Amino acid sequence: MTSTADHHLRQPFWPGRLGAIFPLALFVFVAWQLPKLAGGQHLRFDAVWAPSLGVSLSFVLDGLSGLYALIITGIGALVFIYADAYMAGHARIVRFHLYLHAFLLAMLGLVLADNLLVMFVFWELTTLISFLLIGFEHDGHTARQHARQALLVTGGGGLLLLVGILLIGQVGGSYSLSSLASLGAVVRTDELYLLILICMFAGAFTKSAQVPFHFWLPNAMSAPTPISAFLHSATMVKAGVYLLTRLHPILGNTGPWMFTLVLVGAATAVWGAMIALAQSDLKRMLAYTTIMALGIITMFLGGQTPPALTAAVTFLLVHALYKSALFMVVGTIDHQAGTRQIDQLGGLWRRMPVTALAAAMAALSMSGFPLFLGFIGKEIMYKGALTEPVFPHLAAGAAVTANALMVAAAAVVAICPFWRAPRVDRSVVEAPWQMLIGPLLLSGIGLGFGLIPDWVARWLVEPAVRAFHPTGDQIQLTLFHGINTPLLLSLLTMILGVLIYWRRQYLGRLIEKLLRRLPMDMAAVYECMLDRLARLADWQTRLLQNGSLFQYLVVIIGSIVLAVGAALVSAGIHGLRENAWSVSGWQALLVLIMLISLIVVVRTTARLLAICALGVVGAGMALIFLSFGAPDVALTQLLVETLTLVIAAMVLLRLPCMPMPKSGARLRRGLRLAVALGSGVLVTALLLAVSQVPTDRSLTAFYEQASFVKAHGRNIVNVILVDFRGLDTLGEIVVVAASAIAGYALIRKGRGV
Repeated sequence: MTSTADHHLRQPFWPGRLGAIFPLALFVFVAWQLPKLAGGQHLRFDAVWAPSLGVSLSFVLDGLSGLYALIITGIGALVFIYADAYMAGHARIVRFHLYLHAFLLAMLGLVLADNLLVMFVFWELTTLISFLLIGFEHDGHTARQHARQALLVTGGGGLLLLVGILLIGQVGGSYSLSSLASLGAVVRTDELYLLILICMFAGAFTKSAQVPFHFWLPNAMSAPTPISAFLHSATMVKAGVYLLTRLHPILGNTGPWMFTLVLVGAATAVWGAMIALAQSDLKRMLAYTTIMALGIITMFLGGQTPPALTAAVTFLLVHALYKSALFMVVGTIDHQAGTRQIDQLGGLWRRMPVTALAAAMAALSMSGFPLFLGFIGKEIMYKGALTEPVFPHLAAGAAVTANALMVAAAAVVAICPFWRAPRVDRSVVEAPWQMLIGPLLLSGIGLGFGLIPDWVARWLVEPAVRAFHPTGDQIQLTLFHGINTPLLLSLLTMILGVLIYWRRQYLGRLIEKLLRRLPMDMAAVYECMLDRLARLADWQTRLLQNGSLFQYLVVIIGSIVLAVGAALVSAGIHGLRENAWSVSGWQALLVLIMLISLIVVVRTTARLLAICALGVVGAGMALIFLSFGAPDVALTQLLVETLTLVIAAMVLLRLPCMPMPKSGARLRRGLRLAVALGSGVLVTALLLAVSQVPTDRSLTAFYEQASFVKAHGRNIVNVILVDFRGLDTLGEIVVVAASAIAGYALIRKGRGV
């Protein structure tokens, strides 16, 4: 009998290798455009989509979207190769690659879209596809629960984002980001600015896991590691900060923008880094450090100075490189050793030396060690924090604290699984090359970029910054700026990080005690809200969906009466024509007969008499149509009423002779009476309101001219029913026929035939 590992090794690796070709080709295309992007040019594609709504399929490749596209496609190609070995032998491997390709395209559409409504479409696509990816192992309850949590949190923020997009389109007169960038002053001075800001923040904060919406991201780690390395380190979670970056020239440079982003970002960074230290699962630890990184980027996007914005873009690149590499490393450890629990790992450097090397280089970049791009990112980060126009010392303190905790977390990932005393089975071997090329290449790029910071600044960082913050100030990345405050803060960060790593177990227990003593956390609030929502749905279902046809009609008609009636009252009815209430004597007599028939319907307990009385009402309506010169409509009405009466009478004669049930309690009868009277009054008022407006005969003229020419018919009503609205008429006939068949079947079943 063969083992599962042997079975996996024999599986063909073609899905990931073939899947990597597409993102790799896109990566090469975007990289080929770097000289144009660095020169301030951009590529644009426009196509008409919904011109009446001002929506066009507009996509722009500039410095910022180009940087994101390189990250998405480059890391995506490596993740596809990595998944070849990691997912080998999985029963749903083809579905996995389809989902991952769909997500890659959705994420590219999001960062390239120049129209906010188009961006929102791709935004929601990333939400839906990430739901499928997080819940990929849907056989387990935990994966389904965490996928639902991510969907509800990010989807709820997406709804508010849509409100903000519609409002900003109303204020700015356009949904184009390129057009709105020049209308920032108009949007910022509008009375709807604060509401727009709140809605946009809701969408960005939920997507990028900012406090207090951070709790869904660690739970999303139930997804397979390739998904975590792609979605939750390099792509989807950065959609929120990408949105904030694009909105910076439109909504930025105000007190609410700066205060909110600096405070929320600082709180998220410190909280995420602190909680990471208390984790025993390597993957969850990396998830919380991702929250920390997103908080840092958000905090610096609240600034207005070039160093602060340069720090946000630089750290975006730094984090994507080292974090995706570390996720792959942790996945490799779990895949080969069978666990990712810190206290169960040790001594792997002899059995997995290449993985240990990749982990060490990525961790050094994460901790900001000299010669790595992470060191340069940390230097510019501290320089940007000290130039923040709002809370510079708070920003610097939060950055130092979070980065020191990050140093400790990086040391845990790089040291504990590999360099402690052996604690795993001796049969553990190095992973296949497909699982090694990604972490090695990404961590190596982190080292290589650290040695050529001028190239990184010129071709990647500067074009991205100038795409949303045009400035004449020089944007420069340097490996060594001399002995200055940022360097001293970097040195302080390393010292604090080493001390925290040394006392990590004590601090971890202290953080756990703190978390237990908190009165509540957002995960508990989410569960409480979900429970309350389920109870509300249960109560509403029992109240409205109780199987009573009468109650359904009361709710439907009553809702229409209230909604339309309120709108009609607010609009008002003025200037009724003098003949609005004029009726002839025989018309008044006819209406009186119809009212008497209605009273008979309501009061009688004999079913057959009630049906006949309703027939009288229908016949009266036919006569009213006839009096207003519509003989064809009157004939149709009379025939329908007669046929309905005959069929109903035939059915009733076959049913047991039982009186109609009483209408129930007095309150229920009063409610039904109120709904009936309200609907009658509403229809009358609507007809009176319509009669005051000059009749628009354009549609009538069209049917008069086209009925004979196009449909070869002289009876306009018949032509409308049979030709112009033929599908509608067919649908109505099908519904009536289906109802008749169902009724016939019920009668036969009731008689036991």
